[in-house]
Amino acid sequence: MKVVLFDGVCNLCNGYVNWVIDHDKSRQVKFASLQSGYGQAVIERFNIHDQYLNTIIYLDGDKIYFRSEAVLRTLKQMGGIYSLAFGFMIIPAFLRNWVYNTVAKYRYRWFGEREVCRIPTPELKDRFVE
Repeated sequence: MKVVLFDGVCNLCNGYVNWVIDHDKSRQVKFASLQSGYGQAVIERFNIHDQYLNTIIYLDGDKIYFRSEAVLRTLKQMGGIYSLAFGFMIIPAFLRNWVYNTVAKYRYRWFGEREVCRIPTPELKDRFVE
């Protein structure tokens, strides 16, 4: 199973999830907030350090990816023109993640945050892991 773990109270993260839902025609990517029971179980299972809890995480079976690589692997999984973004993997991770970390650092200030985690609508419930 391929799962994007995201900060459920972050508006930017929720916007990313909405964008993937709208453009992932294969419907292979599932979602869970980091704050959910599933998210907490993944954090415990993979012994994820606190420094990775302010990022998007992409879980592909038993493999886990963080930050820019998580985003690029999600886009690759979606196929079509979006998979071309995986070409950005040629950029060294420290540069990709510097940009990613800068946006992540200011995401609440720039995009705001929610009071509570996102609750999927009945139409989207099958796209979320609980």
